[in-house]
Amino acid sequence: MDVLATAGHVDHGKSTLVTALTGMEPDRWEEERRRGLTIDLGFAWTTLPSGRRLAIVDVPGHERFVGNMLAGVGSVPAALVVVAADDGWSAQTAEHVAVLDALGVRHGLLAVTKSDLADPAPVLADAAERLAGTSLGRVPAVAVSARSGTGLPELAAALEQVLAGLPAPDPAAPVRLWIDRAFTIRGAGTVVTGTLAAGTVTTGDRLDLGGRPVTVRGLQSLGEPVEAASATARVALNLRGVAVEELSRGDALLTPDAFRRTADLDVTLVRPVEEKLPAELVVHIGSATVAARVRPLDGSALRLRLATELPLRVGDRLLLRDPGARRVHGADVRDVDPPELRRRGAARTRAAELAEQPLGEAGARADLVRRRFVRRADFVAMGWPVPADATAVGPWLLAPGLADELAARVPQVVARYRQLRPLEPGPPTAVLRSALELPDVELVPALVREPLALRDGRVVSGAAALPPAVQQAVDGIRARLVQEPFAAPEAGDLVAAGLGPRELAAAVRDEQLVRITEGIYLAPGVAEQARTRLAALPQPFTLSEARKAWGTTRRVAVPLAEWLDARGVTVRQPDNTRRLR
Repeated sequence: MDVLATAGHVDHGKSTLVTALTGMEPDRWEEERRRGLTIDLGFAWTTLPSGRRLAIVDVPGHERFVGNMLAGVGSVPAALVVVAADDGWSAQTAEHVAVLDALGVRHGLLAVTKSDLADPAPVLADAAERLAGTSLGRVPAVAVSARSGTGLPELAAALEQVLAGLPAPDPAAPVRLWIDRAFTIRGAGTVVTGTLAAGTVTTGDRLDLGGRPVTVRGLQSLGEPVEAASATARVALNLRGVAVEELSRGDALLTPDAFRRTADLDVTLVRPVEEKLPAELVVHIGSATVAARVRPLDGSALRLRLATELPLRVGDRLLLRDPGARRVHGADVRDVDPPELRRRGAARTRAAELAEQPLGEAGARADLVRRRFVRRADFVAMGWPVPADATAVGPWLLAPGLADELAARVPQVVARYRQLRPLEPGPPTAVLRSALELPDVELVPALVREPLALRDGRVVSGAAALPPAVQQAVDGIRARLVQEPFAAPEAGDLVAAGLGPRELAAAVRDEQLVRITEGIYLAPGVAEQARTRLAALPQPFTLSEARKAWGTTRRVAVPLAEWLDARGVTVRQPDNTRRLR
């Protein structure tokens, strides 16, 4: 299916031409038919001689309904510009064409209507020349009379030509369906319609609507029920999970997590303007209309603050409208999560960055370099492709080369930390996160390289050692334990050797001593030594028998026995005897 929208002045015969082409009346409201002008959006469809199916969005031509017109053309890839032979190019024609030009519509055709009332040739030549200076360029032009039918076959042929040249939409792209109508049907419930510009919608899909999940209960396209519809298409979705009173034109149904909702964004004007822009403009995209405050940065770069968040992506084309002056400007979204501008000159610097930033993967790389770190899902939702040389760490993306740069700084951080705290084996990961200004501690493991290692939540070095005085005292204790492995030194002996709580904790972390309980420290390997001596005893054995086998006092034997129980070396029996496991 293909979709196009009409454009042109009121009373130039857009709706009449659509009816003649499709056999359907696009005006939906009784008031429209009574007054003979389109007030809101109308919809009709037909099958062209080639079998190509075409849906037409008929927009209002009156200047008072330009907002409705913008809702109709925002999502369509082509336009049918209508000019009457007996009236010619008008101010309203120019305003509609300016909208198409600002939106960057590049595909269309010109239909000069009412050719039975006046010679169409002068209007054909004039209108075609005017369109040539816009984004539409040189377009096929046809003179037609909807009343007599003259030119309708030629118009259908020209439509075939234009539609054949449309770029193919991506059926696998995320869905962003801008709602242009919402209503209820008895027995079905809430129904919304819109133009599907990209992606595929299937019955049963779960979509996001303003942060809440809704389910596609049923699906129609061109009045017929379908299981799935792919872009480009006019679709009607029967939704579960939302009441019609909660919906309005401009809401969007989204593939979950595929778009970033934002109220702050940086844009660049498609064409620079000489006059000063007003402080407030109206932003249009799809069928959405939102007021925005404007902050000029420099040149054609602007920062917009929207009154309501919209789901936007880098590369989106916005239309900025000044209702008072009836001027429109095209603007391309460059950043949906822009940096704060706090310092003097920051706005000018930001404008220069936007001017230099390319599009596509090169632009994605430049943006990632500026951000340094970003969650992959957020980066993709912004509309950027993931650069091939980005570093992925779990859910995070790091700018190319950043991981190596940060990893090179880790040894300095560890050395400085140990210099300040020589009794600790190395900094906790939280300290390293702070020192390297990482957004998440889960990035630390990717930055720790040999000979450094992660151990017990700290970054330690294999070459790390206790301070010389502490090492000498620990060596003295271990030398005594070689001859009597269960003769734990008394508290006074530890203090006399210069081993206070911090020094002992450091020796335990360095695996040079084993802490049995408060004040009881033995040498590594004590568990196996204790097991060996207990294995020579009849099983089960008493605490007194174990104490004698170990050659130690109750001060050591009681906590040592409990320590062995806790580690599964021994099992305590109901009668308080023990046996080896």
